[in-house]
Amino acid sequence: MTLTLLLDLDDTLLGNDIDIFLPAYLKLLGKHLMDYVAPDRMVKNLLAATQVMLSNNSATLNLERSFDQAFYTAIGRTKEEMRPLLEAFYQDNFPALQPLTNQRPEAIEMVAYALKQGHTAVVATNPIFPRQAILHRLKWAGLEPEKVPFALITDYERFHFAKPNPAFFAEILAQLGWPNQPAVVIGNSLQEDIVPANQLGLPAFWVTLKPEILPEGFHPLSSCGSIAQIPAWLKKVDSAGLRQNFTTPPALLAVLKSTPAAFDTLSLGLTGRQWQERPAENEWSLAEILCHLRDVDREVNIPRLNKLFQEENPFLPGINTDPWAEERDYLHQDGRAALREFIDGRATLIERLESLSETDWQRQVRHAIFGPTSLKELIGFTVTHDRSHVQQGQAAVSSLA
Repeated sequence: MTLTLLLDLDDTLLGNDIDIFLPAYLKLLGKHLMDYVAPDRMVKNLLAATQVMLSNNSATLNLERSFDQAFYTAIGRTKEEMRPLLEAFYQDNFPALQPLTNQRPEAIEMVAYALKQGHTAVVATNPIFPRQAILHRLKWAGLEPEKVPFALITDYERFHFAKPNPAFFAEILAQLGWPNQPAVVIGNSLQEDIVPANQLGLPAFWVTLKPEILPEGFHPLSSCGSIAQIPAWLKKVDSAGLRQNFTTPPALLAVLKSTPAAFDTLSLGLTGRQWQERPAENEWSLAEILCHLRDVDREVNIPRLNKLFQEENPFLPGINTDPWAEERDYLHQDGRAALREFIDGRATLIERLESLSETDWQRQVRHAIFGPTSLKELIGFTVTHDRSHVQQGQAAVSSLA
């Protein structure tokens, strides 16, 4: 069995003390932009906009757009006028920070070992930097993407959630098309890496240079130690026959949030005609998939949730929603509009679910197909449905290449 490794970057793959690096980065950026905005004002508003990114809990905006809305108005400049300056900074000035970091040969060896075993490697750095800055840091780590076949590198241009939101890790898996192989998280921060991984139900390895003990209640396959111990841990996880399950309320919510976010990224750059192109005669186009997800949330998932709280142990009839694609002519509907409407409807569903207690999640229903079940299990069916259509969407867009 192979695994998907979600690898943190700073102080995991790359030695980088954030308490030293961040002030130096801010000073360098402030100096570069000082003819356009006072350094103190720039730093204050950059940090505030970063907090906006870190707290984002919606697929309405990706992290870059959420940062832009908070930052540029606050400094009295437009993104268009600042873009060339920032691109020049990350290309020419940012590399001056390399001496503050250090390579970790054991991390390079660990990644090489994992890839040799057939595992998939993802750079799961907190996506609050532009891609160019992340590529620089990977080069400093001795893990240039041109040489190391990472399946995905997280950045603020393509992601909607940041650590420690468990939806960040769910969004990675969704962007990968929900691979069948199990995923594990490897990182140096208990709160930003290990805790959200555990909330999603993923085993995690806490990279630490001193003896530590994981808190009680963590995934039984989770562990901690040095980077040199990770290959042995991977063998243990690999041999355990791990099955990926998303059954707790935090995990279910994280996956529900990741679906519209993944489709928002998947649709970047599509032309009008591409929304309607089918990968095969009997397969759905991206527009059809999004119309389907929108209408299932509107007309099935949300009404069922309402009924469950209006009645005691209600009966829920089975609904065959697949014929709606032809009956409602999804193929010729506006795919971009369907995505926006799906995002809005899903936000309504999530908002309602986030307000529930653990007792609420156990409320009983009688389903025409599944029989006696609970709200939690019902939402589990929705999550499985989501994952299937994300895979379908990936296939639809991949066929356009």
